[in-house]
Amino acid sequence: MSLREGEQAPRARRSRKPTKPKTPAETKAERNQRLALARAEQLRLRQHLLEDVDAVWTFKEWCAVNGISPRQGRRILKSGNGPLVTMLSDKRIGISRRHDRLWKASRVR
Repeated sequence: MSLREGEQAPRARRSRKPTKPKTPAETKAERNQRLALARAEQLRLRQHLLEDVDAVWTFKEWCAVNGISPRQGRRILKSGNGPLVTMLSDKRIGISRRHDRLWKASRVR
């Protein structure tokens, strides 16, 4: 093998096309409207779920009732210090209202 055979030919430079955003930009007013609807839905869900005494909340409902994000809810459950979890199906979890009350009572200072 000669010295020239080990060298690679210089690559031709390609010009990059500017890429378009995948989703259209959201205006400030649209974002505020979307967030207001989400807050209203969360409040409505909290009010409805607080009325049922023996309810088993889905994970999302439990987060809404306690006013925490789903990410924070997963952290609480993963830490081992959260309420007891009810398996609603193989992959779906829920928290009973009774276990939620007991968990909150154990956290009182």
